[in-house]
Parts: sequence; structure tokens; C-alpha cells
Amino acid sequence: MKFFIDTGDINEIRELCATGMVDGVTTNPSLVASSGRDFISLIREITEITPGPVSAEVLATDTVTMLKEAEVLSKIASNVCIKLPLTVDGLRACKQLSSQGIKTNVTLCFSPLQALLAAKAGATYVSPFVGRLDDIGELGSDLIRHIINVYDNYPELQTQVLAASIRSPQHVLEAAYAGAHVATIPPKILKQMYNHPLTDKGLANFMADWAKTGQKLL
Repeated sequence: MKFFIDTGDINEIRELCATGMVDGVTTNPSLVASSGRDFISLIREITEITPGPVSAEVLATDTVTMLKEAEVLSKIASNVCIKLPLTVDGLRACKQLSSQGIKTNVTLCFSPLQALLAAKAGATYVSPFVGRLDDIGELGSDLIRHIINVYDNYPELQTQVLAASIRSPQHVLEAAYAGAHVATIPPKILKQMYNHPLTDKGLANFMADWAKTGQKLL
């Protein structure tokens, strides 16, 4: 599974990309707004930090303007991935951009049929929102599993399933069990994935035993 980080915080991006665990970055209008940064300059800086895909979302709701905004965003860097809403206009824009070889991420997916439409439009990624489905009493992991099952029936579909709206390490695990190709993870959640009390306890024991030997490597 690939890990994208879901943030507009440039310091978090630098820190986590340095670990080698990050394969790309996703942003959205809310994350950009919370960063307080200029949209274009922020995306440009992120693309310079990571060679992986960087999702930058259009702000228009009609196809014509989406395509104009996509043209601006795609010129920032070759690894920009245009993020589009899963609407009729968004899918029209996706189809045209995909035919031009421009990477796309179709977001706000909440059903397997929507995901099938995104794949037919040539989306590079489709983003089912796991956490938001859990919020209303549905299982987000089931949606991922159903999308994967549909896609597996049609090998010609190349769209990757990107688990989004991740709220906990458990969501990441469930997405992995369901077969998601990518999970986009808030920095806080990615950092939590490293932690386990038995790891900390085991390391403390090893260090204590080593100290008793009086030896040094350096």
C-alpha cells in the first residue's frame, strides 16, 4: 500500500517525507485555508519536496472552469495530480484531462457505482471517504472492498483506490485489509502507526541490558 499524507503543513511534509514512508501528498481547500499560504506557492513547494503525486483540487464546479483551473495547476510541476469532485461536471473534466495524460484524483466518492463512473472517466485515483461513512453508521472499509471487487471484474480499469477521510490507525489497517492501493493519512495518524507499548518496553529492556555490559560501539 502507498502512503500519501493529507496536509497543507509544509513542515509536517518535510519531516515525514524524510522518513521514506511517504509516497505522495494530498491537499484540499480546507487544508490550504488552514495553512494560511498562497495556494499556488504552497503546491509548488510541496512538489519540490516529494517526487510523488501531489493532489491539488480545483475550486470551480462547472467543467469549463475546472479545465481552466486544471491547466494552471498542472503547469506548476509534472507531479501535480488534479483533484476533481465526483459530479457530472467533475467527471467530464476528468475524462478530458485523462485523455491528455494528466493525472487525476476524483474525490468525495461514497458508492461503488460512483467509483465505476470515475474509472470509466479514466481517473488515476478515486477517493472513497472512509471516515465520513463511519460517521453516519456505515462501514467505510466495506465501500473500499466493494469498489475493489468491481474493479477486479474489469482488468482494463486502471484506477487506483485511494482510501481518504482516515481518522485512526485502525482505518489504515481496515483499508489495507480491503485492498486499497493507497491511503491518504493525516500526519498525526501516520506518526501513531509507529507506536506500540511493547516496542517501547522491549527497547528499554535491551538498552538496560546493554548498559550493564559496559561496552560501546562508538
